[in-house]
Amino acid sequence: MLDTAPELLGHGSGTTGGAAPLHIVVIGSGGAAMAAALKAVEQGATVTLIERGMIGGTCVNTGCVPSKIMIRAAHVAHLRRESPFDASMSASRPTIDRGLLLAQQQARVDELRQAKYENILHNAPAITVLRGEARFKSASSLVVCLNEGGERELAFDRCLIATGASAAVPPIPGLQDSPFWTSTEALASETLPPRLAVVGSSVVALELAQAFARLGSQVTILARNTLFFREDPAIGEAVTAAFRAESVEVLEHTQAFQVAHVDGEFVLTTERGEIRADQLLVGTGRTPITRSLALEAAGVVVDEQGAIVIDKGMRTSSPKIYAAGDCTDQPQFVYVAAAAGTRAAINMTGGHAALDLSTMPAVVFTDPQVATVGLSEVEARRQGIKTDSRTLTLDNIPRALVNFDTRGFIKLVTEADSGRLIGVQAVAPEAGELIQTAALAIRSGMTVEDLATQLFPYLTMVEGLKLCAQTFNKDVRQLSCCAG
Repeated sequence: MLDTAPELLGHGSGTTGGAAPLHIVVIGSGGAAMAAALKAVEQGATVTLIERGMIGGTCVNTGCVPSKIMIRAAHVAHLRRESPFDASMSASRPTIDRGLLLAQQQARVDELRQAKYENILHNAPAITVLRGEARFKSASSLVVCLNEGGERELAFDRCLIATGASAAVPPIPGLQDSPFWTSTEALASETLPPRLAVVGSSVVALELAQAFARLGSQVTILARNTLFFREDPAIGEAVTAAFRAESVEVLEHTQAFQVAHVDGEFVLTTERGEIRADQLLVGTGRTPITRSLALEAAGVVVDEQGAIVIDKGMRTSSPKIYAAGDCTDQPQFVYVAAAAGTRAAINMTGGHAALDLSTMPAVVFTDPQVATVGLSEVEARRQGIKTDSRTLTLDNIPRALVNFDTRGFIKLVTEADSGRLIGVQAVAPEAGELIQTAALAIRSGMTVEDLATQLFPYLTMVEGLKLCAQTFNKDVRQLSCCAG
């Protein structure tokens, strides 16, 4: 849950001792940066926002928005080709015009960037935008190498670092010498490779792997461990089964030791032999963008991955400098970044706001989707919590039955002694639409008995939470359809 003192959300002290407005410099223009800039202005400060590239950051330009458009288009293509109702309605193999699909995708990206970032900045007189790359000179000043040429030195009362992250590139011999894709190139590609190899086993790799497969590529996934190996093992097993059912080749415990690009073909050397593909997508995580900031000049501490270390108030090790978003050691989700940016602005202008991530929901937009919140059984036991849990397969959920799509499960994890809900993991079509209900249930301290007696609308996927809660005391297979 994201917490702040209510009295501080709308009232701050964006001045220096009642004199000139507080001057806050924000480095970046993505979700964290924009949320912070707007809140700081609301609190009475003036803001200088520095952006070296495209306004809007990763999410709107090269991440969340374009990827979900592509995933949705791929889902539609998949349903036209194959659905549970093919016996009663004719299926057809769609013709994919990747160029037109890309144009539609980019038009929506441009529209959202203009509406949600550029127009807002244009209409905010208290925010000055500088185009260039920032580096710290001291703990209270920085230098901006302007895109148009020359440099400008800026002093600040407070500074927020919100520079985001970029795709991580593993040290595989030969990889850097090849024209491999990261998610950025994959989403912007005007072609669909006949054969696509994907290195990675988590969010970005798997979302895009399935999308390309559904748009017509023959996809092979190389997973160093298993899919989603950091999550409950049942999650990876369910997604692997779903992918293989769609003819996506999943090679578990497989690493590429060498990459070569010869005559337009990628050749990956693995312990299973050579894997050949027309294109290679590397989706092995993201690296904080901090190395060019000269953080040492400002006394800002980073961890081994280069992520800025912050506390729950987004404070760094340097008193005047804060950080938020993917460049920090917080989870890399845009909604976390935006919430952190808002709270950082409150704190920079004299308030006291904290970011509580104990009930942070997370969604992976594969099909079926993966959604989690709270603790898994393993995580709970590491904290010394005795657990009890139940897993309900989707063939026990009426919505899934009438959809003729029973892939996946819902799992509830409780504190054994009290029955209090402490974690939920779900693999299901539209699992992302039910996980916030689970988050609110955990946040409010509900027990499974509380959850089991709530009213849920019939024939919704979220009703699965109630049904799973009922399994702690009942056999739901013996209940009538709408049994309360």
